[in-house]
Amino acid sequence: MPPFEVNKTFDEINAKIKAGEAVVVTAEEMVGIVRENGPVAAARKIDVVTTGTFSPMCSSGAFINFGHTNPTLRASKAWLNNVPAYAGLAAVDIYIGATEPAEDDPLNKVFPGGFRYGGGHVIEDLVAGRPVRLKAWGYGTDCYPRRDLEKEITLQDLPYALLCNPRNCYQNYNCAINLSDRTIYTYMGTLRPHGKNATYCSAGELSPLMNDPLYKTIGLGTRIFLGGGIGYITWHGTQHKPGALRADNGTPRRAAGTLMVQGDLKQMSPRWLKGVSMQGYGNTMAVGVGIPIPILNEEMAAYTGVADDEIFTQVVDYAHDYPNGIAHNYGEVSYAQLKSGQIEVNGKMVPTAPLSSVVRAREIAETLKKWITAGDFLIEKPIRTLPSE
Repeated sequence: MPPFEVNKTFDEINAKIKAGEAVVVTAEEMVGIVRENGPVAAARKIDVVTTGTFSPMCSSGAFINFGHTNPTLRASKAWLNNVPAYAGLAAVDIYIGATEPAEDDPLNKVFPGGFRYGGGHVIEDLVAGRPVRLKAWGYGTDCYPRRDLEKEITLQDLPYALLCNPRNCYQNYNCAINLSDRTIYTYMGTLRPHGKNATYCSAGELSPLMNDPLYKTIGLGTRIFLGGGIGYITWHGTQHKPGALRADNGTPRRAAGTLMVQGDLKQMSPRWLKGVSMQGYGNTMAVGVGIPIPILNEEMAAYTGVADDEIFTQVVDYAHDYPNGIAHNYGEVSYAQLKSGQIEVNGKMVPTAPLSSVVRAREIAETLKKWITAGDFLIEKPIRTLPSE
């Protein structure tokens, strides 16, 4: 690899942020800057590019310590607003998962189920300051004699609450269609028969991992916007697949990288952590994530200048191929095509709809830009970047 014409360090960029001299733009703005000036000139001019995404992220949840009781209790089972939480951690430590349904939910017994309330809704209620009913049960020991507990709690009552999401920010994902003769209900939403609609879930050119596709600046310790507060990347997420097929610009053409992230739940906002009910599928939570990309050189400028018409994903049938593990697609489409509102599949025009909100992604990128410009948010150099192969 030839030497770069532009070379900056994290420390140099942070010094500019502290001095109020850093030039910060969103990923959308960077597209035009790179196209007009080229990556070298863009790298000289721009210091940080901000990204954003807001979409359902099933592999999410929160570690909660609800505090010791008198007499003491070792919880073996626990519920928050009748949603089961995992209590196999320690005496008063529990984990609530975003996809856990309420214990009395009829699920899909009356199909398609509504899944009106689950773990994601519990987390939203907590960050909104609403009271949540805690129930806990223990079998009793000499050091933890109490057998049960029931009380209302709020987020401020809790000694400790950590949002900890094992898999967020998928780097690209399928465009879903349904080629069967019946309506199906999936985590990609409701899909009408005979390919009458298609859904997708990415902010495209605003999406964090599309702007650093080979994880050159992202890794363990990266400081991020998470749920309205400040969080950190704590490692690659479950199902991290960096070896996916990629375009010449580095962006994956299939589902690829993922992130494990965490942050103080007490800093967060219900605007950026929203419980979601997916008809016929289950509960989840929409999460807001934004990652700043330092422009260390022209390579990073080129990566962050990627546009929707340069990012592609595959069209997958969720009625037969996906549930049966069949690796087949019905063509590739760009995010510019997806965002246009229709794509062509099997010679027919199909209307498209996003599960990911570009409007909210744009707001996250703008918020992060303001934080950095004001000197309130510095760029953290990762201890180790994410695995790229």
